[in-house]
Order: sequence, then structure tokens, then C-alpha cells
Amino acid sequence: MPLDQTFAGRTWPPTETYLVGREKIREFARAIGATEAEYHDPEAARALGYPDVVAPPTFPVTITMAASRQVINDPSLGLDYTRVVHGDQKFAYTRPMVAGDAVVCVNTVDEITTRGGHWFITVRTEVRTEDGEPVVTAWSKLVQRGEESA
Repeated sequence: MPLDQTFAGRTWPPTETYLVGREKIREFARAIGATEAEYHDPEAARALGYPDVVAPPTFPVTITMAASRQVINDPSLGLDYTRVVHGDQKFAYTRPMVAGDAVVCVNTVDEITTRGGHWFITVRTEVRTEDGEPVVTAWSKLVQRGEESA
């Protein structure tokens, strides 16, 4: 099924606020095997200049993936999630994310293309504090595999 290319450039309203929790950061760090003290110990993080434990660089995926549901669950887009694989993920930081941050996400579809019978959609998610301070931008590329020929 083709994707609706008019979605390229579309932006959604900000998500509900997500409060970044110390335990969520610790759980994520343990799950990925990140043992650095600043991910677990508030005192170690403060010694490095952070107000609380700092999130590992890939932690925002836990927030941005949920936020991107605004895009991928829109039936008008035409995305068949049963045919989707993750193509790429990247982050550009303004500052590290730390426990206590209250953030919102704004999703924009940067691009929709097709190649070799497959559809590619790139969603950019701007993560900012409730006060509008930029924290991180995440880009996620999803690939909707084409129909298999017999």
C-alpha cells in the first residue's frame, strides 16, 4: 500500500508532558549495559555538573518512539505497521537529558520516498522542555516493505 506523500512536511501538536524519572534512566542504563556512574548515582552526576542522573544518549528513543505514534497510527497515512522495519535512528543534542526534565515532543514528517517497491518515512521529533528549551532532536526512518512477488 502506498503512503500518502502529502504527509511530508506535516507537523503534529506537542505531546503531553513526559517527566524524565531517575529510575527510568537507571532502568534504561541497566538494560543497555551502561555502567557509567552518572547514569545511576545522583552524586556522581552532580560531580560532573549535572543536576541529577543523566540519561544515556539513546534514552530519548523511549520517549520519541511513543510520541511518533501520532504519525504512524494516523490511518490516512496508509502505513501498514506489520510490514515496517526500522531503517535508521539518529540524535542531535542541544544538551543532555537529565532526571527531572519535563519534556514535550513535536513530530514532523521530514520525508516520504519510495525505492525498489519499498516506502521510506522519516519522522523528526523535537524534544523540548515545557518552557521551550531545546534538548534533543531525533530522526527515525521507518521502511514499509513492499509486497512480495510470487
